Amino acid sequence: MNLRLETDAIQAAVAGIRFRTLAFIDGAFVEAQSAKTFTTENPATGKPLAQIAECDVPDVDRAVQAARKAFESGVWSRQTPADRKRVLLKFADLLEANLGELALLDTLEAGKPIGDCATMDLPDTIHCIRWHAEAIDKLYHHVSPTGPENLGLILREPVGVVGCVVPWNFPAQMAAWKIGPALATGNSIVLKPAELTSLSAIRMAELAAEAGLPAGVFNVVPGFGETAGQAIGRHPDVDLVAFTGSTEVGRYFLKYSAESNLKRILLECGGKSPQVVFADAPDLDAVAGHAVSAAFWNMGENCSCGSRLIVHKSVKDELVAKVAAVAKTWKTGDPLDPGNRLGAMIEKPHLEKVLAYIDAGRAEGARLVLGGNRILEETGGYFVEPTIFDDVSNRMKIAREEIFGPVLSVIPFSTEDEAVALANDTNYGLAASLYTRDLGTAHRVARAIRAGTVSVNCFSEGDITTPFGGFKESGFGGRDKSIWAHEQYTELKTIWMQLS
Repeated sequence: MNLRLETDAIQAAVAGIRFRTLAFIDGAFVEAQSAKTFTTENPATGKPLAQIAECDVPDVDRAVQAARKAFESGVWSRQTPADRKRVLLKFADLLEANLGELALLDTLEAGKPIGDCATMDLPDTIHCIRWHAEAIDKLYHHVSPTGPENLGLILREPVGVVGCVVPWNFPAQMAAWKIGPALATGNSIVLKPAELTSLSAIRMAELAAEAGLPAGVFNVVPGFGETAGQAIGRHPDVDLVAFTGSTEVGRYFLKYSAESNLKRILLECGGKSPQVVFADAPDLDAVAGHAVSAAFWNMGENCSCGSRLIVHKSVKDELVAKVAAVAKTWKTGDPLDPGNRLGAMIEKPHLEKVLAYIDAGRAEGARLVLGGNRILEETGGYFVEPTIFDDVSNRMKIAREEIFGPVLSVIPFSTEDEAVALANDTNYGLAASLYTRDLGTAHRVARAIRAGTVSVNCFSEGDITTPFGGFKESGFGGRDKSIWAHEQYTELKTIWMQLS
């Protein structure tokens, strides 16, 4: 379904959309064995959207059994690279043919602006699947340097059954970051979407089957983290879990692994990313635009959100004024209105959490420059206006903890050493950005900041060719995106042959 970003066309598409609400196991839609369901709602209205199958331990076990059977049969794991590539490219084509529908599913269920979903999230999702598909038949195994009497083969083989547990802030895109490389390398997968955003993942599995992915290779078990998620983490026949979400929940998966079969755990967790602006930043107007994108894109519900603006004191006041001016142009409202840049918080408890952080900022003495309020209450939705605090100390709660909302803290500095110390004074290390004209400063500071991705004179997470992941409590064990993602879904095997 193609989608014109015009109000009438969007409303007509919403009226015609059909939700897939069952689990997808062994190539078919199935109810949860308990017959239980849970409600998914539209955060822009606070109203229910659909009843989703509530999977639990028996359903996860069924999905893992189907994935294991498919893996051991070789129906996917032992297909030629060219054949796997062909199926995944067809899958990408089907995603593209249904881009409008998938974008609407994420907009309706996550409260994300339709413009972002249709022009960024879903195109990036499709590109991710295509990129990993194209890489399949371009990666070579290795031969070790031996004498003529031996042959040492160093091979990469699929790890087996992969559990993918993904968040609600980029539902389709985060699923693609896991399933793209996991499927490309020959694994079978059991995907658990966030209970708040299950619809696009279920539809993606259906399209994968239509593309020719064999039954049992791609399974989706919607449900809650403490039940379905824990069941995946503890399952003795899951070989690897790839998780994106909070640091708190990431710790649980390490515990589940230790208490079960020592399955490999890949974690991409929280962040409290610094934006460091030096006095010689090349263009404060441009910096302000990037700073607003970093802080407020996706309503700040982004693990790499640039929520700490660390600015040289000589340009701080001027930059804060420019950032506030740009933020005022980012209209908040109905996510289905293509004119809105910001949508709703994901759910009411999260709305209340974000508002509590704003109250904490006021109580700790930070100066409110912009926003600070819930808005559009009459819609029933969970909207917070872009909020900027100045005169923030890096010891304040709003500067220490991940808010996951549209709240920016401005922190001044005087010297390069102080800027680096402030940037690194956090439990997290996912992303960072810095702004300077000086090439030496750019190199020194980019190397000194302890973060997985550091962008210079822009806000960026790189592209599909660059690995994404963090230091410290932002996660470890692997990276999303790039060829490195292929490696982490494989086992390294040595075959040593005596030739004489």
